[in-house]
Amino acid sequence: MPTLDDHDAEELVLLREEVKRLRQALNRLTPSLETILKRRGFRVYKKEPDDDLLVPDEPFRDSFFELLHKYSFRLLLRDIIKHQDRFTLEQVTRYSTTRVIRSYLGYLRDIRLITEGAAGYALSRAGITSFGPTLEWYIAELLKREFGAEVFWGVKFKRPKVGGDYDVLAKLDGSLLYVEVKSSPPKQVMAGEIAAFLDRVEDLAPETAVFLMDTELRMKDKLVPMFEQELAKRSSEPPPVLRLERELFHVQERIFIVNAKESIGRNLEKVIARYVQGRRGQ
Repeated sequence: MPTLDDHDAEELVLLREEVKRLRQALNRLTPSLETILKRRGFRVYKKEPDDDLLVPDEPFRDSFFELLHKYSFRLLLRDIIKHQDRFTLEQVTRYSTTRVIRSYLGYLRDIRLITEGAAGYALSRAGITSFGPTLEWYIAELLKREFGAEVFWGVKFKRPKVGGDYDVLAKLDGSLLYVEVKSSPPKQVMAGEIAAFLDRVEDLAPETAVFLMDTELRMKDKLVPMFEQELAKRSSEPPPVLRLERELFHVQERIFIVNAKESIGRNLEKVIARYVQGRRGQ
């Protein structure tokens, strides 16, 4: 496979920055995300709750965001939340080397998310029950920073039939993107969650919807069959679930099923690119 030289790599970075700048300019010329939602009959009731959010103070957020790109760091945060009252280095060294985990813990101590004492470490903020809201925050920041999107996360609407939270909603080039974010492994996802996701897609009618699992495990083994079964319940001629590449799948190039293999950002980039290409062909 051909590799990029330094000049080509620099050109690619500049091109991505220009695309982001153009998207931001287009966002200013198109209706706001709130307006797009209102036109669909959706009024935001609540959004972006911070009661279960594990994010540092503003001066440290850029570096924290960069570390969240790493799957091993996200796995560590899940373990820390699980053992938040007290944990040792050994208890959270499951998915990376001792050296890497020790460096992560040192960083988290420096930004005051954890404390260190004679008995080990503890989470500085009590009562964090799930990594889910922090992962939603990260996806929202990723869409804002890397793709120039306007984003809401942790959104609640008052709807008569379809309830539940919309994890991440984004306006991209005037279109609506909905991302359902799962921080648990595939074995913990139930059929009812797939049904609820598809119900919300039908109710909201976004141009693109993504079911994103923060795992490097295969989607084909469990998630894809669950989508196929649920789609079959809704139509006598259900659309097929097709492979986009590797462990990325799509339904009619509108609903995408993705994991974190390679990187969440790269996989979202592929989804957005596929949607844009499909729209050009219409």
